[in-house]
Amino acid sequence: MDNQERLKRWRLILGEECEEQLKEMVGDCEIGLSEEEFLMDRALAAIYSEPVFGGFGKVGGQAKGGKKGPSSPWVSRWLGDVRTLFDRDLVKIVQADAMERCGLKQLVLEPELLEQIEPDIGLAETILLLKDQIPKQSRENVRQFIRKIVEEINRLMEHDIRRAVTAAVNKRRHSPIPSAAALDFQTTIRRGLKNYSPERKTIVPEHYYFFDRTTAAASGKYTVILDVDQSGSMGESVIYSSVISCILASMTAIKTRIVAFDTKVVDLTEKCSDPVDLLFGFQLGGGTNIDASVAYCQQFMENPGKTLFFLISDLEEGGNRASLVNRLAWMKEQGVTVICLLAISHGGKPYYDANMAGRISALNIPCFACSPQKMPELLERALKGQELTF
Repeated sequence: MDNQERLKRWRLILGEECEEQLKEMVGDCEIGLSEEEFLMDRALAAIYSEPVFGGFGKVGGQAKGGKKGPSSPWVSRWLGDVRTLFDRDLVKIVQADAMERCGLKQLVLEPELLEQIEPDIGLAETILLLKDQIPKQSRENVRQFIRKIVEEINRLMEHDIRRAVTAAVNKRRHSPIPSAAALDFQTTIRRGLKNYSPERKTIVPEHYYFFDRTTAAASGKYTVILDVDQSGSMGESVIYSSVISCILASMTAIKTRIVAFDTKVVDLTEKCSDPVDLLFGFQLGGGTNIDASVAYCQQFMENPGKTLFFLISDLEEGGNRASLVNRLAWMKEQGVTVICLLAISHGGKPYYDANMAGRISALNIPCFACSPQKMPELLERALKGQELTF
């Protein structure tokens, strides 16, 4: 190890406050942290800088500390950065220190605190990132806290998602149950032509025909695949994706599959019976290999014309970018409906790799951020094969 490397290591250990002293000791030499080393420094400063709360501030809030550098990241993003930048053993040590020094430990060790806290999706992200550190005696309370958030999201979205799916699939069979949204105008008009009234200048139908949208078409069910990035920046998107996946999985009219990925691919479809179990199946943090995950999902596209594939990611690909673009292009050519939903952060603001988003959009694949409230409408349009513009 040369002197420059040793100097960088001491800079990372001692923090920004000691940079000037280090420079004086080595003759005012520039230390020159790389981009990755700067991220390491920022992540460590969030917890180890003085005062202790100078990095994080309040749990779930933005940092107040840092004299010269940019603001420290949100707790959830910080935890994801730590997983990406350091090896597994060191991650455990740093996260344990975070719980001790920044008040996170008190949050998960004292169940009565969670009972008093208003459910908050940002706090849920932090808890999920720290789930491996939660002691056994607190796990059930933590799950109940997460369940409150899940139930609130479910309450807001379930009805609209079910309506959207049943309004879109299977228009071939008719039903005796009247519904304005399911009215088959063509059949009603065609069979009512004989009852045209010249005086009224209109058709007076003897019978109205409605589509039966309760079962899948004889030609096969739609398959909806949600391929979800579980890197550290994806907390909010992961929570909403889990709830939506469970709602879809409970509907017999479609087949639903949910896959999670960072540098590895995990199929979580079997956990779709319970959104809390599904959420705890995610391992937030780490790198990203989108190409490997898309390759895995290809095997489930048995009927491309009836497959809806959602790639939910910030598109910060650490794998083969050219191969990823080629796979998505191939899926599009085969007739799969491909939609790329960009990561959303607190407040619904999107963040993503603009270069990769541009390459995907050039394939005529919709690539945009979508607020959770828009998902039912997006699903209905996609299943009906309509233009996806918002």
